[in-house]
Amino acid sequence: MSRTTVSIVKYEKPFVSVAKAVDLSRGLERLPAQAKVFIKPNIVFWTKAVPFPKWGVITTSRVVEDMVVLLKGMGVREITLGEGTVISKPRDLETPAHAFNTLGYESLRKRYGVKCLNTLDSPFKKVHLGEGIELNFNRDILESDFVVNLPVLKTHSQTVVSLGIKNLKGTIDIPSRKKCHNASPGLDLHYMVSKLFVPMPPMFTLLDGIYTNEHGPNVDGQARRSNLLVASSDVLSADMVGARVLGIEPIQVPHLVHAAHALHRPADLSDVEIVGENLDDVASPHEWAFPYNEDGTLPLAMEEWGIRGISFRKYDLTVCTYCSGLTMVMLMAIARAWKRVPFDDVEILTGKVMQAAPGSKKTLLLGKCIYEANRNNPHIREMIAVKGCPPSHESIFKALRRAGIEADPDLFEDMDRTMGAYMKKYRGKAEFDESFFRIA
Repeated sequence: MSRTTVSIVKYEKPFVSVAKAVDLSRGLERLPAQAKVFIKPNIVFWTKAVPFPKWGVITTSRVVEDMVVLLKGMGVREITLGEGTVISKPRDLETPAHAFNTLGYESLRKRYGVKCLNTLDSPFKKVHLGEGIELNFNRDILESDFVVNLPVLKTHSQTVVSLGIKNLKGTIDIPSRKKCHNASPGLDLHYMVSKLFVPMPPMFTLLDGIYTNEHGPNVDGQARRSNLLVASSDVLSADMVGARVLGIEPIQVPHLVHAAHALHRPADLSDVEIVGENLDDVASPHEWAFPYNEDGTLPLAMEEWGIRGISFRKYDLTVCTYCSGLTMVMLMAIARAWKRVPFDDVEILTGKVMQAAPGSKKTLLLGKCIYEANRNNPHIREMIAVKGCPPSHESIFKALRRAGIEADPDLFEDMDRTMGAYMKKYRGKAEFDESFFRIA
């Protein structure tokens, strides 16, 4: 049996640690001379409203710069650094530019000639992935000679982990991203994600685990300073080892199982050679699913606070990235509005397939998709439809107020600023170092 190589390296020194991970994994051996290289970091979310809390959410600028320096040292002349950041308004071009500038990518452009690319503002190419699946991929990454994939080592509340394969979701356009969260049996989010690496050029993956994220992938997770790098020229192998580092068996990650099956490989590490650190020594359990009560109608923490009279059902695979971000603020608004008096039998539905149940006085439908699925539901006594794809902040606020939930308007007037509230827990802790996200 042929074996792929994956390196695990402790992050200790700038450049040296990344170079060691690359060298041990032999990850750049397939890099063509004079290659056009596309670097894909992970910037899952960004806002100009607050100094953005980055730990465990986005790729460190430290790792990005180290890879650029390494590539230039190997004679690579043309490097494109591209990402399609999730933002509140899809046509907002200022926020991605602000992200690139704040993270120091402008310095990489001036110093090394790196081209910075907002993939959502660039041409796409339709790619047929088999079984009737078509997704639109950024043309620049498809037409590169080599890809350097730099995701964060983190969990994901829907896909269990968000590593090398999942990071490529940032290279498809918004309609394709929404299509991944479909309601078709057998073609769910797990299956769609498993196909994202199929059209890629030769690729090297380095998982940035300087900071890892439990209950990820976003700011409502719990970041840890883990100081680990995982690297391989085979993205599936890197992801399977990365999952184990997070304390999750690869067979527990459906999109990795799908990918392994498609490649006729075992969904474990039996055909992988690990070099560098011992896997068992560095693995640390990271929870991925947000805990809900037994019947899945309310986050466990909210039930323990005594909140009653409301059902906010647990998210499913059909909730797309844009609506899932809105639910974080909605849950915060509900918690703040709780005055130890039961709400008025309110039910909140999300995604594309949930159905209203008998008994609720008011049913709030978040987004166009769930409205379409329930607009003729006979169990709904009073429908509060929040249409839009995604809905506006103002419409969500008004819907909550109509449901009898006295939501704080400040949470919705500047929702991006609200996201910063999740990061207060890291304030004053030395291990959460901003310098990892700057380029001098």
